[in-house]
Amino acid sequence: MTFTAEQAKAAFPDEVVTRAVTRLARVPGLDKPVALITLDNGHDHTRPSTFGPQGLMSLDAALDEAFAAEPAAIAVTGKPFVFAVGADLSGVEALSDPALAREIAETGHTVFRRLTDSKVPTFAFVNGAVMGGGLELALSCHYRTLSENAAAIAFPEVFLGLFPGWGGTQLLPNLIGADAAVTVIIENALNQNKMLSVAKAAELGIVDEVLGSADYLEQSFAWLSKVVRGEITVPRREIDRGSGWDAAVARARSIVDGKTHGASPGVTKAVELLELARNNDLDAGYAVETDALAELLMSDTLRAGLYSFDLVNKRARRPAGAPDKSLARPVNKVGVVGAGLMASQLALLFVRRLKVPVVLTDVDQARIDKGVSYVHGELDKLRAKLRISPDEANRLKALVSGSLDKAAFADADFVIEAVFEEMGVKQQVFGELEQHVSAEAILATNTSSLSVSEMASKLRHPDRVVGFHFFNPVAVLPLLEIVRGERTDDASLATAFAVGKQLKKSSVLVKDAPAFVVNRLLLRFLGEVLTAIDEGTPFEVADHALDPLGLPMSPLVLTQLVGPAIALHVGETLHAAFPDRFGVSENLKRFVDSGKTAVWQWDSSGNQTVDPEVAALWQQGDKVSTAEEVRERALAAIAEEIKIMLDEGVVVQAQDIDLCLILGAGWPFWLGGITPYLDRTGVSAKVTGKPFLAPGVASVPA
Repeated sequence: MTFTAEQAKAAFPDEVVTRAVTRLARVPGLDKPVALITLDNGHDHTRPSTFGPQGLMSLDAALDEAFAAEPAAIAVTGKPFVFAVGADLSGVEALSDPALAREIAETGHTVFRRLTDSKVPTFAFVNGAVMGGGLELALSCHYRTLSENAAAIAFPEVFLGLFPGWGGTQLLPNLIGADAAVTVIIENALNQNKMLSVAKAAELGIVDEVLGSADYLEQSFAWLSKVVRGEITVPRREIDRGSGWDAAVARARSIVDGKTHGASPGVTKAVELLELARNNDLDAGYAVETDALAELLMSDTLRAGLYSFDLVNKRARRPAGAPDKSLARPVNKVGVVGAGLMASQLALLFVRRLKVPVVLTDVDQARIDKGVSYVHGELDKLRAKLRISPDEANRLKALVSGSLDKAAFADADFVIEAVFEEMGVKQQVFGELEQHVSAEAILATNTSSLSVSEMASKLRHPDRVVGFHFFNPVAVLPLLEIVRGERTDDASLATAFAVGKQLKKSSVLVKDAPAFVVNRLLLRFLGEVLTAIDEGTPFEVADHALDPLGLPMSPLVLTQLVGPAIALHVGETLHAAFPDRFGVSENLKRFVDSGKTAVWQWDSSGNQTVDPEVAALWQQGDKVSTAEEVRERALAAIAEEIKIMLDEGVVVQAQDIDLCLILGAGWPFWLGGITPYLDRTGVSAKVTGKPFLAPGVASVPA
């Protein structure tokens, strides 16, 4: 350890230090004591333990004390419900010294490896959440037990644009095999940061024994005693270092190419390190991990990923501009106008999260019955998957009902409409509702592009109308755009934010402007891509022009997912508002009129080609652009639109635009949403005259 205490504190001045405390425990069957090291940052489980320079120093000192006791074994465990969840990423944001970055990378390896190289048996008693560097610490031990109630087991690094840099890329594949390691380190992380269940962690061989939570520590000591005495021999699987390893690396590259298109250096490096791990040479592997981690810590790409992490974990929990939450009124009953798929998804979400009566209505009983049946069916699926108990499923199903008569909403506190996206229809619905609901009941609209103020303009109480825009699929995408109309009052808005929080959505306050945030930006860059195709650029060139950004899907595939008719409708709304920036493609109109839903078709081998019928109806010019030209054009358009939206006050800051794109459109963490990418590539300055973010906000401080 080359840090001094002063250097460690100076490196991460705001570090919430995880202290490591060693105590000696007498364990039946062992002549010598067991040195138990407990990790605890002094907070409850809502602030999990992490490792910064001071935390690593504390663990190093605890290991000195443990080894000095000449114990029968050394075990590491955590505070209640938490083992450890990795590096202290908050300190990395302020890191500006490359030498210090290297020191941090080396120190993690040095301290954790003491457990790996120990002549005394070492154990990890994983009593709760374990992610990132915490999982690397556990893997550095010779043996691992896991509590049956542990949650959050994962390597989330590549989701952030990083990679497991304290031994994970070398230890895991040599424990469970390369293919399983690819699943844990790369595939799960790039699949919306999927966690491992306790059962899956055991099945893969990441842990050696799963024990009950009630007396977990006692059982772990008993199991340790048997291992030390030789009564239990822990099997280790044979690792295929030949063709199996080749296949795993090839699969990793395929996943990374498909998900990131090479846009995330950290993910690409993770694949290289997994390939290197084949040799099972920790000296060589750790040296490369250290070099790569030190370099990545000083990259703007990683800082953009950490910026995204902060947006999602901090800003999203304290929405900018939201009224005082004390103004919120209680919601004890919910009404849903409409019983189609979106309305049914909303009803399911409300009943699951709020656990209050939910009433659906529609134009005929058959549609209502279908909507209620959908909700009941989804609850049955959750019960079958053991995500809810049979009793809870029955209680929730009993709360969901339907009615042809809107008088059923008389005692509802919150009514949301999800009917046809046409202003006259929505105004009529709200007018009818106002005849039945109380003066304080919230009237919410799930409109994706229409004016909330206009929708409320003919009501006696327009002050209680709010936009409540979900993204599809409702159960998956966490963003909720909450739109304040011109006359929406603070109490109604505060109630909307309180409901959004109960629904476990991340809410962003949005001004009542056409298409709000996500759809406005998506349609702006989609418009540029469609224009390029209309002009004569080949479909494949235009559609893949933005691949270098590593977006979750190309513009035309996104259009297929959203629905071309919806994209056209939103585009027409934006064209009416901003005809100089948003055009309407006549080809897209013909495409929608033809009933086609997809430009692309795929053969059994996954090869992508344009549907010949689509190619025949699309009338193209003879102006052909390159992929680079289309990309430059689209990015310039996005930058221009963001500047206009900020000037209009559609959101409070650029950070809110980035948060919306991350949570509502699934744009990757390593982009930082979009403004950090526009800043570091010079697009912001070229289009608007200056960056969107201050230096150091999503970049390495100068």
